[in-house]
Amino acid sequence: MDVSTGSIAAGRLTLWPLTAQDADEMAEVLAGEELYAFIGGAPPTPPELRARYAALEARRSPDGRQEWLNWVTRRDADGRAVGYVQATVVDEGRRAEVAWVVGTAWQGRGYASEAATALAGWLRARGVARIEAHIHPDHHASMTVAGRIGLLPTDRVEDGERLWAWDRPA
Repeated sequence: MDVSTGSIAAGRLTLWPLTAQDADEMAEVLAGEELYAFIGGAPPTPPELRARYAALEARRSPDGRQEWLNWVTRRDADGRAVGYVQATVVDEGRRAEVAWVVGTAWQGRGYASEAATALAGWLRARGVARIEAHIHPDHHASMTVAGRIGLLPTDRVEDGERLWAWDRPA
């Protein structure tokens, strides 16, 4: 898999490979305290995001066992960033852990579903056999998105979050 292949069309959005140059704009998108109610932490500063995004531009973990795929979610109408999607691909490309975040100012408009659907389709087209997401049991909006991309809740709970998963049919 290679995120450098470029963008992914996602309905009213386009997913663009994330770079350190996106940090200032994304700091604004991720500034809402409410975003951290379920995942913990606090809004990142632009310097923190620049450092994090610069590391993610390697697209691989230092040991080479994980592929880090990250995209900024931008509206087609005006190019404005509204969030991001990510996939950590492991097991030689067979399994991906996915996540999606939409800034509080843009929530409730279907952007998370559109972006996550495009990401899941992109992963499936590249042969990923299992897609997973960890979701807080009170985060109903994320559960809705997970269901829309074909993930189902499992019995597994890790760090207080339920594992949702999709497996390629045999």
